[in-house]
Amino acid sequence: MALNCGIVGLPNVGKSTIFSAVTSAPAEAANYPFCTIKPNVGIVTVPDARLDKIVELIPPKKVVPAVVEFVDIAGLVAGASKGEGLGNQFLASIREVGILAHVVRCFEDPDIIHVNNKIDPAGDIETINIELALADLETVEKRLAKQMKLVRTNKDAAREVPLLEKLKAELAEGHPARGLILEDEDKDVVRDFHLITMKPVIYVCNVDENSISEDNEFVKVVRKIASADRSQVVVISGKLESEISAMESAEDRKEFLEASGLEESGLNQLIRTAYKTLGLRTFFTAGSDEDRAWTIRQGDTAPKAAGVIHTDFERGFIRAEVYNCNTLFEMGSEAKVKEAGKLRVEGKEYVVQDGDIMHFRFNV
Repeated sequence: MALNCGIVGLPNVGKSTIFSAVTSAPAEAANYPFCTIKPNVGIVTVPDARLDKIVELIPPKKVVPAVVEFVDIAGLVAGASKGEGLGNQFLASIREVGILAHVVRCFEDPDIIHVNNKIDPAGDIETINIELALADLETVEKRLAKQMKLVRTNKDAAREVPLLEKLKAELAEGHPARGLILEDEDKDVVRDFHLITMKPVIYVCNVDENSISEDNEFVKVVRKIASADRSQVVVISGKLESEISAMESAEDRKEFLEASGLEESGLNQLIRTAYKTLGLRTFFTAGSDEDRAWTIRQGDTAPKAAGVIHTDFERGFIRAEVYNCNTLFEMGSEAKVKEAGKLRVEGKEYVVQDGDIMHFRFNV
């Protein structure tokens, strides 16, 4: 799976506004469809209070946070699967990302045109789901026709055909493939099909400033759909976040959030949710020169984590000295962690846990 998050949705729902705020990178935003044609790409710092706390306890010369990539993909419309509204170009961009942040308009504003001339979150979500399902249906039908010719002589083809027929039926109804309950071995097979609707989705409700603290009726509709889809929901005011991101100092942003009754930016929640949904986790290295958050995949072993730092670390891995950041926070210093015997020595089979602080020993 690609390690990035694509921002999708109908035209004029606030995708580019949210992208600009989340990345602080300029993305053209205007009050007409297809403003974004080529995808904009932004590298985003992952907010992590744990790293801030580590810096307090182990002060370094340099601090390096984890990052994640966001891609602003132009708005899809009904008929995109057949090429409407530059659909083929947009679908190709969606295929290249790991997960989708589906922005849904959940606010009224007569000054901002809606492509369907009404605010209808359920209808908007259905439009996107149908177009992506139809694009996947074409993929499945082609593969099914090919495997049907091989079914008598090829065991893999014989195994795939019932699965493809099941997918075909689901997609023909306009339902995402991820809604199917599949055995683990079938999931491995489906992964090779590279279906768009198998990608995890985060529904991003773009609301007005008055609906941040309490769900409006539109958000409630989205939450119900997301629950059935087993997907996450993040509520954001694109307009508010745009104002926050334009502020120069952290102090001004903090005061603005407090005045708005918010503890933190909604974009921080989106970034963290995207990071975790991508299956990414963080371990730390800490010392007087540098405190750094490193990104790994969930389930990676110590040598894999070492290889993120440098390939020589993985190739010559001997052991890792490990303790979790929560232990540091409890003890107050790395010296006290060691004194208490909380520093462990782990070998090649150790699965790195989110929040581990690690020192690697290697020889090449």
